[in-house]
Amino acid sequence: MPVVMVVLAAVWGAACGLLLPRPAYRFSVEPGEPWRPARGWLGARPGPRAAGLAAVTALVCALLAAATDTRPELGVWLLLAPLGVLLATVDFAVKRLPDVLTLPLAGLVLLGLGGAALLPEAGGEWSGALWGALGLGGGYLLLLLAYPKGMGFGDVKLAVGLGAALGWYGWGVLFVGAFAGVLFNGLYALVLVVARRAGRGSEIPFGPFMILGALAGVLLGGLGA
Repeated sequence: MPVVMVVLAAVWGAACGLLLPRPAYRFSVEPGEPWRPARGWLGARPGPRAAGLAAVTALVCALLAAATDTRPELGVWLLLAPLGVLLATVDFAVKRLPDVLTLPLAGLVLLGLGGAALLPEAGGEWSGALWGALGLGGGYLLLLLAYPKGMGFGDVKLAVGLGAALGWYGWGVLFVGAFAGVLFNGLYALVLVVARRAGRGSEIPFGPFMILGALAGVLLGGLGA
């Protein structure tokens, strides 16, 4: 059964990934600019290559299924994975995390985990998700107020949803996921500096590494549960 779940999750991820280039193209605009027109979801796609996004989303979904097994929160993780890949793609493209993506993500996590908590064999607690959302979101808000140049308000809104996902498995997973995001961002910046593709004043998107760190935390939490 776990093998079947992993395969089905990978197929789900690949199918969702094939649909991501159009919204990625549509939302990859500078602040203040209107969304780009991108009608339809199938056919020729502007923006990122569908094959790459499909492969990444399939891998993420497969890993989540392998770590979570058949516990009810897996359904929530599989819904969030394509949205996380989309957010990371947009942030890498224009260094922006649109409200139209971050706010639904936070709502989806809290509502989805609230439903999962009512089912048998749930691997976490909804109260932990709620406190995780408040804790990580509040922490990033304090960082924004202390050093506005270091991040944007989109990172704070993203932290609410990611904090809920991590807090589902407890404070330990929350701290690991939050720290992992900072670590991944620092390693990426170091690689760019060594390769002479970035300098001291270069702007590096933080959202993708927050998402990657949250993924690492959720995988750890799922395996531990």
